[in-house]
Amino acid sequence: MTTQHTPAATVSTPGDRDIHVERVFDATRDRVWAAYTEPDQLAQWWGRGNPLDVERWEFERGGHWRFVEHHEGGTDGFEGRFREITPKERIVYSFEWDGMPAHVCIDSVAFVDLGDGRTRVVIDSQYFTAAERDGMLQSGMEDGMNASYAALDALLAKAG
Repeated sequence: MTTQHTPAATVSTPGDRDIHVERVFDATRDRVWAAYTEPDQLAQWWGRGNPLDVERWEFERGGHWRFVEHHEGGTDGFEGRFREITPKERIVYSFEWDGMPAHVCIDSVAFVDLGDGRTRVVIDSQYFTAAERDGMLQSGMEDGMNASYAALDALLAKAG
């Protein structure tokens, strides 16, 4: 098995309630969009590559989504509702982690076609308070996200 360097997402905090993330994937926007929006593909990467139950997936404005990740330490649930879907360009949804119940953020995910077979994913998350944003940062969110993105890289590499 060869080890490949996986680029980490860049994470910044442009405001006291915001998290900004950018990551480039070696795949077309159509392929990255499909990985983000098709439940069978989401289940392969979203939970850091751990087994993931897609308990609900209503991919439409107002629709509800819920995932449960199974890992060595137990399970973690995540859920929200879709606010906006602009096919192959943008998804806006609420996000709530069972580990911080009732602390909901709004995620806006943009899919930018770089024109060379690569796609930049840009995520802007806004929290109700600075303390909630800080709690998410301290939860291990960045490491978990990078592990999920490594699993997404592997999915995109074998799908294409």
